Amino acid sequence: MPLKSKTTGRLISFEGSEGSGKSTQLSRLAAHLQKTGREVVSTREPGGTEIGEQIRNIIVHNSKGDEMCAETELLLFTAARAQVVREVIAPALTRGAVVLTDRYLDSSTVYQGIGRNLAADPVAQVNRFAVGNVMPDLTIVIDVPTEVSLARIRQRASDLPDRMERENIDFYKKIREGYLLLARGLPDRFAVFDGTLGEDALEKKIWATVKERLG
Repeated sequence: MPLKSKTTGRLISFEGSEGSGKSTQLSRLAAHLQKTGREVVSTREPGGTEIGEQIRNIIVHNSKGDEMCAETELLLFTAARAQVVREVIAPALTRGAVVLTDRYLDSSTVYQGIGRNLAADPVAQVNRFAVGNVMPDLTIVIDVPTEVSLARIRQRASDLPDRMERENIDFYKKIREGYLLLARGLPDRFAVFDGTLGEDALEKKIWATVKERLG
């Protein structure tokens, strides 16, 4: 399926380590945008489509998940991404909607490229193949110290942690550093926020940046 130009639509991606609070802030931003009269479409990765949700289950809950090699993990994430781009994101952007996605291609750059030590060029090529020309207009990174991230993971649910949440502190330090490195290299697209702020204060800062950057 060929991807169409985004026209008046806007794509905002949320990134950050597990427990950063990005899902909460995505929902709050959606509420602000809806009040302006714009159509808002929220999605997540991996997931957002029936196929993507099945892939998500394989990635995070499969009993053999700990045996998954880094290359398989990368291809599964980008397969789900390719589906949600073509089924949900690109059509919404063509309609002029604002699309908010909980993770996007930068997650693969950081988690599989930096976290799993895969070479940068293959990761970038697979990412581009999955998303085509559908790139974020703004990427919001919610940054929290690694120790805070892990503490939040332990506290936020009574369920057993999924495969990604079971990673050790060294892995999550690499993830945090990876996002900050990306943001420094692409300041026109990225905006980094202090995830240790209270939810209300963080919401106000994100909303102010969205208005400033995207109008």
